[in-house]
Amino acid sequence: MTAEPMSVAPDGGSCAEVTIVLDRKKASVSQVTGETLLESARRAGMSPPFSCEAGNCGTCIAKLTEGTASMRVNDALDDDEVADGYVLTCQAVPETDRVVVTYDE
Repeated sequence: MTAEPMSVAPDGGSCAEVTIVLDRKKASVSQVTGETLLESARRAGMSPPFSCEAGNCGTCIAKLTEGTASMRVNDALDDDEVADGYVLTCQAVPETDRVVVTYDE
C-alpha cells in the first residue's frame, strides 16, 4: 500500500508540505497521510536526532514555527514546552497543510 499526499492541487500535484530545518539546512517534502515529522525529515534526506521513537525520551524534540501538529504520545514534554510550540517529532503528525519544524532552536 502506498501512502498518499494529504491534499492535492488542481493540477494533481501535492500542495501540502512539511519543511524541516536541521543544522542550518532546510528541506521540504510533500506531506504523507499518517507520517510523523521525524519520518518526513528522514524522507527529505536529513538525519534528525531520535532514540526511542515511542514519545518517551525527548531526543527528537523540535519547535513548530508554522502550522500545527498533534502528538500521538507525549511522555517527555511538559505543558509549557508544548505551549511554546515544541513537539516530539517521532509522534507529531501535521494537522495543517503547511508545517515548518526546526531542530535548531
